[in-house]
Parts: sequence; structure tokens; C-alpha cells
Amino acid sequence: MQICERLVCLLLAFLLLLPVMGCERGGDRIVVGSKNFTEQVILGELFAQVIEAQTHLGVERRFYLAGTFICQQAILAGRIDIYPEYTGTALTAVLKQQPSGDKLDVYRRVQQGYEKFGLSVGRPLGFDDSFAMVIRGDDGRQLHLQTLSQAAAFTPRWRAGFGYEFMERPDGYKGLVASYGLHFAEAPRIMDLGLLTRALKDRQVDIIAGNNTDGLIRALDFFVLEDDHHYFPPYEAIAIMRGEMLKQHPEVGTALDALAGAISDDDMRRLNYAVDGEHRDPTVVVKEFLQRRGLIQ
Repeated sequence: MQICERLVCLLLAFLLLLPVMGCERGGDRIVVGSKNFTEQVILGELFAQVIEAQTHLGVERRFYLAGTFICQQAILAGRIDIYPEYTGTALTAVLKQQPSGDKLDVYRRVQQGYEKFGLSVGRPLGFDDSFAMVIRGDDGRQLHLQTLSQAAAFTPRWRAGFGYEFMERPDGYKGLVASYGLHFAEAPRIMDLGLLTRALKDRQVDIIAGNNTDGLIRALDFFVLEDDHHYFPPYEAIAIMRGEMLKQHPEVGTALDALAGAISDDDMRRLNYAVDGEHRDPTVVVKEFLQRRGLIQ
């Protein structure tokens, strides 16, 4: 399973690096990318709609580009101009640096590290999408669990479900189990991020690595175990932008600055729930949010 997913990632990266046949990138068109889960699509749509509203530039959307590795390769190859990222992910998965609990320190290190790629890091959007170790609410209540340290005694009976990226990244599985001394009933099941929540609900697994801003956590009566060892670094949402694009179109950076600090943890949970829980169109959900905030007409 892991080998197959790795081959898929490599194939996608190769395709992204291929030259575009029969067409040229227009200088007045900004390409916004995203990873392949709901929150990323919402953030990509936020970027796209703000750029369309506040500049005279056209926007092309290239969403669902798998994970961090693919998005990073796509932006370095000039196939996309912008995509949403998280500071903790950028620090550990891309820059391969040791995590820190200091948000400002992490942000500054990411800014400096991305300069060598010719990439610019936007201002934080206001919410922190930390990893969340999620269990079913009835399990948490029955076992009187609040923290990951408390849960460690029960994990030998539990089956875990994680995304491929979480298994591979330096701030993911290996460090987590070492920090808390976790042992599971069997090897973790590796599955697409979109399937983890359903697997937990259907009792196919007993614990998953979710996200702090997942709108379905409360709706499905799930429970987030406290990271009492403070293992996970901050994951502030940011825009990663090609420096060459910003030189040609500084108005794009100005437009996205309007989103700095504009989205709280609760805002992001509501946006995610509107799409995942209510099955609404992300384009409409984003437009309504931006209109309420006075960021677009």
C-alpha cells in the first residue's frame, strides 16, 4: 500500500513537471492550487475569489493536488502560483527542520527557509490547524480519557488509521508513538484523508490523525485527545506564493493580505462543516463568508 501511494505521488510529480503542450501560461492569469482535502479546497477558493475581486487578474483553479510534496513540486515548477500551507508542515515536511512550539519562531524560520526556493510566505490567516488525535466520543467518556498520555494504556487494543503523509513526515507517526509510548493492536491502516472520518465512525479503526479545524468532529460526537506532551508544532495557515509572480503582480500579495488574521479556528470549523456536513458547494460557502466579512461585493 505504501509503495503504491509513493509511486502515485512520484507519477503525479512527474506529470506536473512536464511542459504544457500547445499552450503558454498567460501573464494575466494566476493559478491557485490546493491539496486534496476539504479545508485546502476552501482556502484555495478563498484565495481565488479575493484575487478575482480585488485585482483585474483571471484565476485558474487547480485543486486536489494530492499532498504537500505534489504542491511543493508544482509551485517550484511554475505550474501553480499560490497554494495554502501550514507553518508546521512547511517547517518539518519541506524544510526538514526540528519543530518548535513558538508560533513566531516557526513562522520566521519558514519565511527564511522558503526564500531559497524563490517563494514568499503570506501572513498567517488567523487559525491553527494542528494535528488532532481523534477518538469516538463514547470511547472517551467510557474510558474517562482527556489526554494522549492517558490513552496510551488503551492503544494496544486499538486500531489506528492515518494518512500516508502523516506516516512519513518527521512531525508525524514515528515521533508521536515515541513521545507517548503508543502501541497499537496492528499496524496502522493507511488510507486517503477523506476516508479516515468514516472509518472511525464505522468502527473500522479506533483512533485517527485528524485536524483541529475539522467541522465533523463535533457533529459526529468525536473527541480530540489533548497533546499534553506538546508534540505537534504550530500549524498556522499561510499562503505560499511564487516570488516571480509577485514581482509581476504585487497586487496579488496585497489582495491576500486582506485575509491575514481574518479566519478564526471556529470560522474554519464552520466553513469545513458547511462543505463536509451540509454538503454545500465550496464556491458558494466561500462567497457567502467573504461577503459577510466585506472582503468582496
